[in-house]
Amino acid sequence: MGDVQKDVRIRILCRNLVLMKKEIGLQWLIGSPFLFSPSIVSTLRCLHTFPNNPHSAVLAKESDEIRSLLPLGFEVIGALVVHDKNDVKVEKLVGDAISAVRSFRKAHYGNDNEDQVLIGAALELKNGCSERDLQFFVSRTGKPHNLDKASAVIYEDEPEKKLWEKGCLVRCELPLKLPLYYALENPKDLESAYELAIKAVERKLRDPQVAYVIEAQNKPSSGGPEPVILHGVELDLPAEELPENAVVLETAEDFLLRSRACSYFFSETKDNTPFNSLEEDADKILVSIMFNRSKSDVQPSAPIAEYYPALGEANLLVINHKLEVLSYATKDLLLTHMVSKLVIPGLVNQLHSLKNKILPDLMKQHRQLRPYHFMPPGILHPITVIYELTYGEAEAEQVEYRRSLHWRLGLPFDRPILRIANAISLILIKDSARDKPNPKGSSLLRDVHHGIPSSGVSGGHVSLIQGSYEYHHYLQDGFDDSGWGCAYRSLQTIISWFRQQHYTSIDVPTHREIQQSLVEIGDKDPSFIGSREWIGAIELSFVLDKLLGVSCKVINVRSGSELPEKCRELALHFETQGTPIMIGGGVLAYTLLGVDYNDTSGDCAFLILDPHYTGSDDLKKIVNGGWCGWKKAVDSKGKHFFLHDKFYNLLLPLRPDMV
Repeated sequence: MGDVQKDVRIRILCRNLVLMKKEIGLQWLIGSPFLFSPSIVSTLRCLHTFPNNPHSAVLAKESDEIRSLLPLGFEVIGALVVHDKNDVKVEKLVGDAISAVRSFRKAHYGNDNEDQVLIGAALELKNGCSERDLQFFVSRTGKPHNLDKASAVIYEDEPEKKLWEKGCLVRCELPLKLPLYYALENPKDLESAYELAIKAVERKLRDPQVAYVIEAQNKPSSGGPEPVILHGVELDLPAEELPENAVVLETAEDFLLRSRACSYFFSETKDNTPFNSLEEDADKILVSIMFNRSKSDVQPSAPIAEYYPALGEANLLVINHKLEVLSYATKDLLLTHMVSKLVIPGLVNQLHSLKNKILPDLMKQHRQLRPYHFMPPGILHPITVIYELTYGEAEAEQVEYRRSLHWRLGLPFDRPILRIANAISLILIKDSARDKPNPKGSSLLRDVHHGIPSSGVSGGHVSLIQGSYEYHHYLQDGFDDSGWGCAYRSLQTIISWFRQQHYTSIDVPTHREIQQSLVEIGDKDPSFIGSREWIGAIELSFVLDKLLGVSCKVINVRSGSELPEKCRELALHFETQGTPIMIGGGVLAYTLLGVDYNDTSGDCAFLILDPHYTGSDDLKKIVNGGWCGWKKAVDSKGKHFFLHDKFYNLLLPLRPDMV
């Protein structure tokens, strides 16, 4: 124990490996059997542990929840122990963790591959500890008592690209009706009836006549490979499912179908453009299932009736499910293997996950459950969450469920990352999606600061807005507010940011609706509605509080010359809150999107989005005209951007504490 394993290098693709930086506990390490082994793709916090041992997992609960979250093609390959026991050998802690992984895999995946390398890692909590202090060990499942240090740990650059240029995303949707027959005198039979119904679905999915239509998700409008149709008889079925005297006759066409891999649908060469998102850049395969027995039989066959025997008086309960599973496959994987080892098990797994959620209350109510897929920041692969649609997302149980998911995934608790509005859409993605200014439906330009020239601050640190926004400015929507509506437009940009991050679903208010809000709270007289009166930072804070429930911080400066002194505070806001800021001084208002600040020299620049622009929504014209760009308090010609004889109010909206 403790020897260096010369032939094993651990590759780290995960961007945030240590989720627990202040408390002890256990994390599962996630990899893929299709990747260069062993590679850590992501990590999940272990939520269910025994009270007296935070490193001992309650495997039944953990297995059920992780099966629901992870797409097939990813699996638990190790564990990370965060501890404070400097008097215990690290090999002992890691050995116990790997034993837990082995037990998890046996319960979750069945007969394990004896050559599978399992990873154990340990981090001692102490002052100044970081991810680089991790100690990595490896163990093969066939040698449970051998534990050796890894020969090397490699942190991969561009991990998203490495994961997805060799792999693809497989999606399959399947609406189902499950008939559950149970004895009236024994409602507890419902669970066994549910299990039988799931087994019946699995048999149907492996029926020799079922058809799987496989095609590229984003096939070009003309050209591209034709769909492939596989039937159950062409899949790699387990030997025990075939009769002893079975003989499989295979034509040349059948052999060709069976020998095709996922790469059949994709170009062999990928361009060198960076990987931006799963929705835009990952190759995708769509699998559709048809139970219509479309493949003609040689012999005539009679109609088929399904028979469910009942020993006594029985009741029928029909459960409607809409399954949608994702899985990860490398492009050299055969299509037959993709269906038999990923798609079918994935559908069955999701049925079991739905059953576990719906069964406890099935006799009282029919819960509306649906799977959604998310790509949380910092995680390289999608995760699947099954949500209850009967109640709203603000319902207490739903909020608590999302909070536990944030905890497991290491996500912040002031970002609505896992709300339904943030689910990824893999259905209507077009080839030209990245060229559209705003795929969410609005015609306004979005994120106009991307790609603008640098600020010119030497040695500065850039702190920017986090997330997306829409650019609102004078004369939009055919409404003439030139000369008085700049603060209204800045407020509209700020509210668009909260919409884009899905903190709210309200429409961006018009000038009149903003005025109406101020009248309703008693800040303005009724005559204010329809007027051309200016508003400032304080009025904006009132509207944000009324419409969104958003609190704000206000910074006052006596002169524009004092604004550079606030750069450190503004940088902290962008790094912790990330919301756009409204700057109001005299009769002018701007939207601040970031600062570039040199803490040593004091040199700084402000990234200004100017609502006073009156032209068309032409991005090149806006950037070249300086309507979105870096502004120094005093430019190279000695011109002051902020007025010295005016006081300024800065409105800093705060993120709501919500998930």
